[in-house]
Amino acid sequence: MNLRILGGSIAALIYNHGIGGVPSRTLRQLYLERWLGGLGAGTSVQMNCRFLNGRKVSFGERNVINFGCLFDGRKFHIRTGDDVSIGPEAAILTLGHDPQSPTFADRGGDVVIGGRAWIGYRATILPGILIGEGAVVGAGAVVTKDVPPFTIVAGNPARKIGERNRDLSYRLNFQTFL
Repeated sequence: MNLRILGGSIAALIYNHGIGGVPSRTLRQLYLERWLGGLGAGTSVQMNCRFLNGRKVSFGERNVINFGCLFDGRKFHIRTGDDVSIGPEAAILTLGHDPQSPTFADRGGDVVIGGRAWIGYRATILPGILIGEGAVVGAGAVVTKDVPPFTIVAGNPARKIGERNRDLSYRLNFQTFL
């Protein structure tokens, strides 16, 4: 096994089965600042989030990452803009398999989430997706296609159900107690 892969696996094990469940925001923050590809100022990652290769996960400034989320950075990157809110137990995937492949070949791509996007509770974002600035992904939605800026989607598969106000000026400022 490649030493780099082994080191990354150990780093993930330490966080996912140890530090990530410790009720200390400060301890989680210190570990994530050193392990993730980027952790913007003011970003809060709550307990029990899991990262598959944190080096390929980069959060912008003032993101709120709620409890129990999964970030799959095994082969491709996940990047968020500023003031992004990701609801509890959301899953952001970057890698899967081609169902038509006779060899079960990998298929995937980067996931990019624009600034001030809002990802709802237990939403699933599949590999290679772009979530536009200010977009909203409803609770439980399964995103199989790009979501244009300021579009609200919901359902499985996610479909447009509305438009969001384009005059957004908020700056998230949430730091969980634990």
